[in-house]
Amino acid sequence: MNTVAMLRRIQEIDDQLTKLPVGTVVYKMINGKKQPYLQWRQNNKTVSKYIKIQDREKILAEAELRKQLTEELKQLKSSVSSMTIATFPSYKTNIVYGDALERLIASVKAFKKRDCYRLLNRYLTRDTAGRVCILYGLRRTGKTTLLFQAINDLSDEDRKHAVYIKARTADTMSDLSHDIRDLAQQGYQYIFLDEVTLLDDFIDSASLFSDIFAMQGMKIVLSGTDSLGFWFTLTQELYDRAYTIHTTFIPFREYSSLLGIDHIDEYIRYGGTLRAGELAFDDEDALATDAAFRDDETTRRYIDTAICGNIQHSLLCCKRGNYMRHLWSLYEAGELTSAINRIIESMNHKFLLSTLTAPFKSHDLGSATQLLQKEPDERKRTDVLNRIDRQAITSKLMGILQIQNAETTHIGITNAHITEIKEYLKALDLIVDCPRRSMITEPDEYVLFTQPGMRYCQAQALVHVLINDEEFKSFDQREKDLACDKILEDVRGRMMEDIVLLETVRSLPKNRSAFKLILDRSEFDMVIYTSDENTCEAYEVKHSTQIVSRQYHVLEDEEQCRAVEQQYGKITKKCVIYRGESCLLDNGIEYLNVEEYLKLL
Repeated sequence: MNTVAMLRRIQEIDDQLTKLPVGTVVYKMINGKKQPYLQWRQNNKTVSKYIKIQDREKILAEAELRKQLTEELKQLKSSVSSMTIATFPSYKTNIVYGDALERLIASVKAFKKRDCYRLLNRYLTRDTAGRVCILYGLRRTGKTTLLFQAINDLSDEDRKHAVYIKARTADTMSDLSHDIRDLAQQGYQYIFLDEVTLLDDFIDSASLFSDIFAMQGMKIVLSGTDSLGFWFTLTQELYDRAYTIHTTFIPFREYSSLLGIDHIDEYIRYGGTLRAGELAFDDEDALATDAAFRDDETTRRYIDTAICGNIQHSLLCCKRGNYMRHLWSLYEAGELTSAINRIIESMNHKFLLSTLTAPFKSHDLGSATQLLQKEPDERKRTDVLNRIDRQAITSKLMGILQIQNAETTHIGITNAHITEIKEYLKALDLIVDCPRRSMITEPDEYVLFTQPGMRYCQAQALVHVLINDEEFKSFDQREKDLACDKILEDVRGRMMEDIVLLETVRSLPKNRSAFKLILDRSEFDMVIYTSDENTCEAYEVKHSTQIVSRQYHVLEDEEQCRAVEQQYGKITKKCVIYRGESCLLDNGIEYLNVEEYLKLL
């Protein structure tokens, strides 16, 4: 293994270690019996946690994996210490610089840059005394690549004064302070610090970077997957002393440019993360691969580690206790994932007590059942989903998504829990409030998810449960195909509506606004209102490649359109956004290809 390969393997192991439980397994004699505990050091104290019987197999296996990876990491670092990672006696953290840094960043030279790179470059090239740059977002959204690209774009002379540090769970703010102080004395001016939120004392000590080192003229870029941890520091330690760059949301146009994938369904499937995989629900080797939203299992891991773990880690690290609120009890009871998955699966994405406490029913299954029964084309009409054992299917789906009903939970979910889940998901840049207006009543709450892959893979999980159900297997193949296709098609359609609305809202200037409009007898999927001209445009969004008159019947409803014009001015454009070729119909209704539309935003 050459040096570059060893460095990459070191990074891979560091990534794996961040996802495994911290600590080692020890056994204590309790009432005459040996009982396993997970033990680790935290804030210079030894902490132990009893391993429940139902969790032992999983945690013991993860602890053994951590032991093996730690030993491999130790051997790799020993092999490359003289050539790569600085091991000067005065340094306490892993520092990459000079030739080793050149080798480390070489892999990104051919990569295209994310749109937010210009913000990072602006920080590095302008006078920003006293401020640090915070680059944060969920995993697999390009943070480390952005750091490497920024280092690569420094002048040859500036790169000589740049270092890359990847924090480890064993590091402390005291260690970093010691090392950065030494680096400053040696003339280093650019510090790129990755995974800084792994440090237990980061949230309460973050001002050290801005108040001391940035004030001395150093450029310090902080990155990490714990977005909530950064959010806490911005309200406390780094208030008004940081430039923030979010990476979680990747719009279709940018996604297409970076990966060369131009299909809206691919974007829906992979959710805007910058890694793709293959569907392999039962392939253990494939499941072990670090791919985003490939199947039900990787989706669950992503939600549990990147989202629930993100929340838990931030709450744990905030010593002040100001944020140790209601969600802690949910996480400790293993019920936070269930609550979040319920909201994601909900067809209306409502943060309501009823959404999280009512007996779980699959919205995808119910919606597809109705659509199949009402299908205009007799050849595609079937009642197959009425003939399955719904209770058994629902139970299996709940197992995959770790969703629990009230009778199996230990913590009763309250409105306080719901408020905090919504607050934290917003802080993680995972949800935004959907702009909805109504011509009749106040519209219900509805949120849009910025990473659609999480939602789509829940539908894939339902299909997986169906095709492996013994009763469903006995049905006619044509009916089975119709049912599975309808479930996925229905979800893709609703998600395409959300994507078009979300990306339109984020792209419009101040004098224009986009929203879903609820009418008396129907609704417009999207209305774009231009305030200074008092005009509007009406849109329907259809996940179809065909032009069918029923797709635009609401656009031709003169009574409904007059009501809209009374409030939002003349309708200057009536349009259907779909997956076929762009064209203009004789009746004046325009059809726009969805990929073309999104790329122009």
